[in-house]
Amino acid sequence: MHIFIVSDGTGMTAEQMVRAALLQFEDVETEIIRHPDVTTAEQVSRVVEEAAEQQALIVHTLVSGELRLLMLNEARRYHVDAMDLMGPMLDRLALGLDKPPKQQPGLYAKLNAERNRRIEAVEFALRHDDGQRVAELDQAEIVLVGVSRTMKTPVSIYLAYHGWFVANVPLVQGIAPPATLLALPSEKVLGLLMAPERLVDLRRTRARAAGLPVGAQYVTIEGVMEELRAARILCAEHGWRTVSVTAKSVEEIASEIIALVRR
Repeated sequence: MHIFIVSDGTGMTAEQMVRAALLQFEDVETEIIRHPDVTTAEQVSRVVEEAAEQQALIVHTLVSGELRLLMLNEARRYHVDAMDLMGPMLDRLALGLDKPPKQQPGLYAKLNAERNRRIEAVEFALRHDDGQRVAELDQAEIVLVGVSRTMKTPVSIYLAYHGWFVANVPLVQGIAPPATLLALPSEKVLGLLMAPERLVDLRRTRARAAGLPVGAQYVTIEGVMEELRAARILCAEHGWRTVSVTAKSVEEIASEIIALVRR
């Protein structure tokens, strides 16, 4: 038995359904032939003609009402058995939701692509967090720089969850930034800055949790101000735009960054 899977997308969903159904039949020989990306009347007609020649069953998931109707008429004309898996579902949903479907092909594939991109972006952000793998900074779409505790990691992860490939590099007093960072286009790099008083509060909280001495330069207002001054100078020298993260949520900071990058 020949079975044609016809879809305006990949056809994988329909094929999985057919294969699941075939498991209920023992000792049968079938050949499943997938016809993806069928989006025109000419393609529908060709598939039906081919199915008629091979006496094949057509199982289709076309979302376009016009193409589904054409498939029905062509199948009748060529005496081909065609099963519509998508039409009845769309009709029932439209009735229950009191809203017509978009009838736009490829939405499920687009959703999968976006989901896969988010997964890859989060993995990228984790691999390139806090100055890791600086040799690969050119693969990032956004590179965040800033002194310690300026929210680089949470902002990176949030941006990654929304599909951006982000790396972040700490700016450490007395240590030169990596050459790969300095070689990047200036519009790709953004510096995160914070009010000294707020940064001191965050660092003192971290110092207490980590058991660090409260009098260390890391948590003094003088030390913090010097680090921020050096960070501002570095950003200005290399044309890196800056974003203040003081008293802002991760969502607000990310929105600002995306606006700057798109601009």
